[in-house]
This record gives sequence, structure tokens and C-alpha cells, in this order.
Amino acid sequence: MSSSDHAQPERRFGLLQATALNMSNMLGAGPFITIPALMMTMGGPQSMLGWGVALIVALADGLVWSELGAALQKSGGSYVYLREGYGREKWGRFMGFLFIWQFILSGPLELATAYVGVAQYLQPLWPQSSDFTRLCAGAGVGLFVIFLLYRRIESIGRITVALWAGALLAMGVVIVTGVMHFDASLAFDFPEDAWQFDTTKWIALGAAARIGMYDYLGYYDICFIGDEVKRPGRVIPRAVMLSLVLVALIYFAVNLSIIGVVPWREFATAEGVSKPVVTMMMAKIYGSDFAQLFTVLVLWTMVACCFAMLLGYSRIPYAAARDGSFFKIFGRLHPRLGFPHVSLIVVGLIAACATFVKLGTLIDALLTTRIVVQFSGQIGALVMLRRVKPEMERPFRMWLYPLPALLALLGWVYLLVTTDRGLLGYGALALLAGTGVFMLWSWKSRSWPFAEVK
Repeated sequence: MSSSDHAQPERRFGLLQATALNMSNMLGAGPFITIPALMMTMGGPQSMLGWGVALIVALADGLVWSELGAALQKSGGSYVYLREGYGREKWGRFMGFLFIWQFILSGPLELATAYVGVAQYLQPLWPQSSDFTRLCAGAGVGLFVIFLLYRRIESIGRITVALWAGALLAMGVVIVTGVMHFDASLAFDFPEDAWQFDTTKWIALGAAARIGMYDYLGYYDICFIGDEVKRPGRVIPRAVMLSLVLVALIYFAVNLSIIGVVPWREFATAEGVSKPVVTMMMAKIYGSDFAQLFTVLVLWTMVACCFAMLLGYSRIPYAAARDGSFFKIFGRLHPRLGFPHVSLIVVGLIAACATFVKLGTLIDALLTTRIVVQFSGQIGALVMLRRVKPEMERPFRMWLYPLPALLALLGWVYLLVTTDRGLLGYGALALLAGTGVFMLWSWKSRSWPFAEVK
């Protein structure tokens, strides 16, 4: 076996780089492409309640990630936590497999949403282009991100901070512009029935919260490269919670800034999801020339998101392969540069190809699958580890345990029960298919549950 099969990544990510990685993912395409969709869910500014609900769930869930990430300091994130929490050779093996299964379906598609965002924001810069041409350009960005990540981890840390700085600059310009030109009558233009809650409104709040949760996704990104983090017992929990709080404040300010300048009724239409709303804002205040210039900065932010996401996601098949639960080729490190190059290329190429897929309903269904296996499953893993391995070293312990874990679980359940039944069915089918593949694989390899495990 080659030396690249035994090599270990270097621990180069400190608190600054870890927080930058998380925030680059969180601040990417999300708020720029989802604000119109968010306003549509409840029909007005009251839709921002969805971000509040999502933040409560994310903060509680962040404590789950923090304890698990600090205790199990390995690359792979959820895969490692599920495998260790439920028992490596039995149910943990099954849960770990299901996670990799849903990741292969959902991870590249999540990346592709950012590439679609790139295509949307190319429209003001390239108005004569067709939708297909811009999607090709979005896929090209996916290939460019693979190129950026094809290097040593210390170089990646520096690139991460540079991209993060660009993302913060874009958000800062939006916020400052909003403060200078804020119109409260626009920002708080509530429809007459805004606060009349019935069953339909509670379901709509769930839809708004799912969009909010999509925007927050990435607060845990550093957990997927645990092997490459300095002092992970301290850095991981701080990076997770700090990035959540900072991004929540930025999102609130950005959203208010936009709807305080551009009337929400102008972009919250049935077709509004595809409108480059930030470009609309800048054009209204500074004119089309500046708006086009600013659109370049928005595209920079989206590249930062793609960069952070692919960096974390490329480590998941790598960790599973090193653990003997996935194809061995994914466990190889580049012999000279020391990063999982096979996993990076495969995940990156699938994501680039997925740019051409109509994502809407499919992504929602796969997000539902992710909630069941990854987020809810991890809460169970944390509880199991507390009970089965009380002596395990835990540099960070969940505050007020088990209340945050219970709150996070209730939040995920709420997001599930307010999802369209058709999407729930699609998610269930994906899980059933994964279970069938696992059983067939286990039967052929004579592994549990078709063989006794000591």
C-alpha cells in the first residue's frame, strides 16, 4: 500500500480560519437568492419570523455539533458521529451508511444551488445570454472551485480568509446602503392578515423556517475537516457558535436593508426566486453601472460559499473510506500535497453536472432526508454516547443538557411535519432505497445483520 494511503492531513485551521470557513459557506448564495422566496412564504415582512425559528433550531443544534466535534476530533463530521454513537459494527454502521447514501444524493445538489445562484447573478452582467449558457457558466465555476481546492491545506486556509473577506464586504455594502436609504414604510409594509395565524399560516411559517435553515446551513462545516483543525476541542465549538451568531446578525441586517429599499411586492412574485434582488437594490440607489460592479462582488461571495462547501463535503467520502465503509480509492491522499484528491474531484464534478438539474422539489425532498438521518440522528448519537461512554473525554459539554438537544429535535420535527406530503414521500423512498442497498451490500460481504459481530 502506498504512503499516500497512510498519510494524515496537517492541522492548520485555527479559530479565524475555522470561523471563516463556516461563514463563507453560510454567507454565500443563500441570502441573495432566497429573500424573494422567503417573502413569498407568508406574504410579507412577517416571513422573517422563519429566520428566527430557524436560528433557534440552529443554535440548539449547534451545541450538538459542538460537543460531538470536540469529542470526536476526526474528519467526516456526521459520518463519524453516527458511527460512534450507535456502535461501530451494528447500528452505527447502518446509520453511517445511510448518511453517506443521502450525502451522495444531497451534498452535490446543495453545492449546485450555489452554482445556479451564480447563473442567476450573471444575468445583469450578460443580459443577452440564454438561461442554458449561464448554467454552463455556473458549472464552469464548479470546475474552477475544484482547481482552487487542489492544493495544500495551509494555502486553502489563506484563500478561505480572502474569500470570507469578500463575502463580508458584500454584506457590509448592502447593510450600509440600506441604513443610508432605509424607508420604514417599505420595510414594515405588512399585509392586513399578517398576524392572523391559522393552520395555513403555521405551515407557511414552517416553509419560511426551512428557507431560513437552508440559509444557515454551513455552521458545522468545520466539523467535516476535524483532522485538519488546531486544538479542535476548543476551536470547533467556538467556530460553530460564533459563526451562527455573527451570520444571524448579518442576515437580519441584510434582509431589512433590502426590503427597506426595494418594495417586497416588486420581487416576491411567483417568479421572484430567480430575480437578482441585490442587483435590483443597487441599481435603484446608485444606477445600473454600479449595480453591475457590485454584482461581481456578489459572485465573489458565491464562489466563497462553493469553496467552503466543497472543502468540507469532499472530506466525507474520504473519512468513510478510511474507516472501511466506502470505496478504498476515496481514502487516498495526494502523495505530495496531502489532501483527499479523489474525493474532491468526484464530489466536485457531480456538483458541477447537477447545475443543469431542476433543483426545487428534489432538493426539498433530499433536505427532508438529511433532517431524518443527519440532524435528528446526531441528536440520538449524542444521547447514546452520554449513556454508553460517560468516561469519554469531552472538551466541550452541551450547556443545560439535554434541553438544547430536545429543542433541536422538536424544531426538526416541526420542519418535517410542515413539509409537503409528496416531498416527505420522496424522502422516505430515498431512505428505503438506501436501506435496501445496505442490506444487499451486507449480505454480499457477510456483515451485520447477516453475520454475528463480537
